[in-house]
Formats: sequence, structure tokens, C-alpha cells
Amino acid sequence: MMNMPELLAPAGSMESLRYALMYGADAVYLAGRSYGMRAGANNFDENELVSAAGLVHSFGKRLYLACNIVPRCHEMDGLAQWLAFAASAGVDAFIISDLGVMRTAQRVAPNVPVHISTQTGVANHETATMLHELGATRVVLARELPLSEIAELRAKTPSSLEIEAFVHGSMCVSFSGRCLISNYLTGRDANRGQCAQPCRWKYALVEETRPGQYMPVMEDERGTHILNSRDMCMIDHIPELLDAGITSLKIEGRAKSSYYTGVTVNAYRCVLDHLAANGMDAPVPQWMTEEVCKVSHREYSTGFYFGDEPGQVYDNGGYVREYEVAAVVESCDGTTMTVSQRNRFCTGDLLEAVVPGRQPVEIAVTGMVNAEGEAIDAAPHPMMTVKLPCTESFEAGVFLRRRK
Repeated sequence: MMNMPELLAPAGSMESLRYALMYGADAVYLAGRSYGMRAGANNFDENELVSAAGLVHSFGKRLYLACNIVPRCHEMDGLAQWLAFAASAGVDAFIISDLGVMRTAQRVAPNVPVHISTQTGVANHETATMLHELGATRVVLARELPLSEIAELRAKTPSSLEIEAFVHGSMCVSFSGRCLISNYLTGRDANRGQCAQPCRWKYALVEETRPGQYMPVMEDERGTHILNSRDMCMIDHIPELLDAGITSLKIEGRAKSSYYTGVTVNAYRCVLDHLAANGMDAPVPQWMTEEVCKVSHREYSTGFYFGDEPGQVYDNGGYVREYEVAAVVESCDGTTMTVSQRNRFCTGDLLEAVVPGRQPVEIAVTGMVNAEGEAIDAAPHPMMTVKLPCTESFEAGVFLRRRK
């Protein structure tokens, strides 16, 4: 086994955290109810943070707490108390973008490592080295860096400094997520976790003497969503990421579903384990890389890693959704599977069980019964209990999905 990078997964809720661990993350990052950049996620209160730390550590994994907003003076009042509590709860690092927050963390929780957020915009070796000298153990690089510059930064910084980079998930139209569009248009400040994502909206022009007459904005013949960036996906380029010296591969998505978390983590985990066992030049089985297309996503790109801008999706502001969760396994004895329904499915459907660490297993629904033992042809009710015949055992929590 070669020295492989950390696989870092998002956890916007306790459920997502459990799936990140179940499907193979080495570490997870989350936020409390304040000071994090995803105010729309469920996030964690104090009791939940203690429970999360205990669960993560029971798996032998690491937990990082995002405190990465750009705070105003009045928002600093409760910061020291929150950081001290988080340290006592057992978090393994703080993710910080603001030097004042970093200073406060070092004062009240000196034994907790500091990771510098991508919001800081670390784009050169001098900045990375200075932050390391100030006490940071890791920098999360600006998303705009190509691999060639990351390799140079790695070569010119102390080996004790860890390098983390985003490899999958939503991209932002602004520099490393520092954006004022939402604040300007809606009063919701993206730099304090409240982004309304106006970059995904469809825009038109209105001439002041012709109110109500909308004229399309055409960047070119492809459409009008001129700010709507593609999602990042680097699953086909993990050897290049490692060659550049990246030590932690970060998946974006604290505001996304537990299914997204589980499937995306599983895909990257399988590829990393395959390369570790067979070498960096080993062909990767196609099913592994296809998994990231079976979650809700915008059209993919490789971001700036190869010197190109991420590009936009011009014709819509939505997602590609070709699969949906049909049910979640509650128990299974190898012949009968009890599941909890999430979306309607019927006798005759072909489902896929998303099993941690292996290729999805096809399951033909040849029959089903409800909780009362009555034969049914369809499972139409949310969260209803259904029993299905099966030919192998699956652990509780495994997703069963269906192509739409």
C-alpha cells in the first residue's frame, strides 16, 4: 500500500455524517449553528457536536469543524465560547478563513490544529508558508489553481504543512467562494453562510421605458445562465492530484443529501483503494467513475486544474437527476430484505443496492409485501415498510436506487 491522501467528506447533518463514515471517508467536516459557510444546512448544535465527535472517533476517523465565515465585530462576541466548547467536544481541527478567528482559536483552544479555509484564497507558497508559521497545520487551496502551480507551491512549502484541495462538487462564480452578488441582490451575505445562489438564476434585460418587457441576455447561442458554473469532478484524475502533492481530497456538499454524500464518498473511496492496491497506472473500472453521475449534479468539468476556467451551463440552472433513492435497507437476512420507502417503486422494477466498497448490486423486484404481510404491487407511500425477496445480505442503511 502506497501513501494515499485523506478522503474528506461533507456532513450537513447527522445522517450525512453516518453515511460518510459508512461509505469510507477518512475524515468529515461539519459546522455548528453559527460561524459556518452553509447556513442552509441542518448543521449541529452543541449536543449533536459531542455525539458527532464520539461517532467519528469510534470509527477511528477525524472530525473538522468549519468556523469559516468572515465575521463582523458583533459576531465575535460568542466565538471564544463556541471554540472552547468545540475543543472540549473533541474536534480534530478548526477550518478558519479569518485571521481574527484564528487568533481567538489559538488563545482559547491552543491544542486544536487550524486548517486555513479556501475562503482565504491561498494561491502561492509565500502565503501558505506564512500561515504555517502563524500556526496553521493545513491550507485548503484556492480553487482557481492549476495542478502545475499546486506542485510548485508544494515544493516551496515545508513538508509539515498539509495541502488540501477540493476535488468534487459545486463551483462558485467568484474567487474561492468570496462573492457579493447574493448580498447585493437579496441581502443574504454569502460570506456569512447565507448565499441565495443568484449565479444560478436566469437573467433578462428590461429597458426602463418598457417595464415588463423582458429581453433575453445572450452570451452566445447556448443561452442565458451566464453565471451558472459547472460542478467539479476529478475522479478520473486522482494520480495527477497526488503527483501535485495534495494530501487531502475534499468533496463539497454540506448542503446536499445523505445519498449524495454516501455515493460520492463511495466512488472516490473505491478508486483510491483500487489505485493503492494496483498502482497509479492501473486502469480504473468504469463502474467506479460512473457512480458520480448517479447523484444529482450539474454538468461536470475539471475546474481550473488543467488551466481552464470551469465553464458555465448556459441553458439551465438546474441539475442532472437520472437516479432517485427508492428505499433504504432496514434489515436483511440474505433471503428477505426489509426496507423503508423513499420514492415510489413497483413490482418489476430493477433496483441497485449501493454497497460500500464494491460494485452496485442489481435487485429485480419480483414481489413485495407491506408491513402487514399483504402482497402489494407498488410502494407509493413515503417511509412505508416493505419486504422484498433477495439473494444476499445487505447491511442496514444501504441505499436502493432506481433509474428514473
